[in-house]
Amino acid sequence: MALTQQFARVTREYLERCRASALDSPGSAPGWNPPAEDLLDTDWATWGLIRYCRATRTATALMTLLGRAISGDPGGDIGFLDHPEVYDGFDGPPQLLAPTAVRDIARALDAIDLDDVLWNLPTTNDEAAAACGFGRGFNGDVREYLVQHFEAMREFYGGAASRGQCVVVWTD
Repeated sequence: MALTQQFARVTREYLERCRASALDSPGSAPGWNPPAEDLLDTDWATWGLIRYCRATRTATALMTLLGRAISGDPGGDIGFLDHPEVYDGFDGPPQLLAPTAVRDIARALDAIDLDDVLWNLPTTNDEAAAACGFGRGFNGDVREYLVQHFEAMREFYGGAASRGQCVVVWTD
């Protein structure tokens, strides 16, 4: 089973409806079903980018930023989402980033020049995959994969910030 990084853009009102559903339903089902356009799966790309930055000892600020963007902030009070309806339970439960945090992350993601970060990524695909922890046999172009998923995450957070939404993060 492959694990991937998941994100959902939601309003506080939506979270409150999910909380109420969890309190009122058999099995504490939160009624979690955000619209597809408010969901993002970045596959393994974010973890690979963090690993690459760690291995090359570059972009420490980016590692910290990405770590927060995929881990959430403590104290989000969304324990009602710790339910099989939301995620498979293999990793920790979903975590929350409040609108202020989302705005901060969106601004910081906008300031990143990924070409500067990836300037030293090996040019052969097997070496680039190894540098990101993907191993041999990675299908596709590693640089393109990292850039595509980073840009998707940047757009996702930007959209959430512009609408004043929260972001829920988890691994599934």
